[in-house]
Amino acid sequence: MTESADTERDPEAVSKFVESFAAQLVEAGMQRMPARLFAALLSSDEGAMSSAELGEQLQVSPAAVSGAVRYLAQQHMVSREREPGSRRERYRVHSNQWYEALTNREAVIKRWEGALREGVVSLGADTPAGRRMAETLAFFEFVDGEIAAMMERWRVHREQLFGQG
Repeated sequence: MTESADTERDPEAVSKFVESFAAQLVEAGMQRMPARLFAALLSSDEGAMSSAELGEQLQVSPAAVSGAVRYLAQQHMVSREREPGSRRERYRVHSNQWYEALTNREAVIKRWEGALREGVVSLGADTPAGRRMAETLAFFEFVDGEIAAMMERWRVHREQLFGQG
């Protein structure tokens, strides 16, 4: 690894953490390889690693790294960046990755709300299915509002804890 602080760490302890945290992510619904890759990036001091570094640490093929990065990028949990003066890519996890991932979920919730509104109209608001659809819509509208308010509170809290960033 390129990070000096990482070389001073016990590689076995780091590996145990990566696998343990990845197992928690898998239990929550994430695919196994993206979970392992995310945990490896999160546990690196720089927050960025090359495909070769990730493959070496996780003992996986370049194709496995590529697939996991593709998934994590779609979820807005990692980004790709070019090394200056090189064609080689590095993959980075940002300090606000959870914020980005949740913000992305807000867009999904908005799409669900639109579909549910159509469902209420299509099924009829006075039918049992229409009422169930309306309750589901109300739930997602509530969640959407709560997420927006919570994210604002998080921005303020994060700034208090860690400063501008």
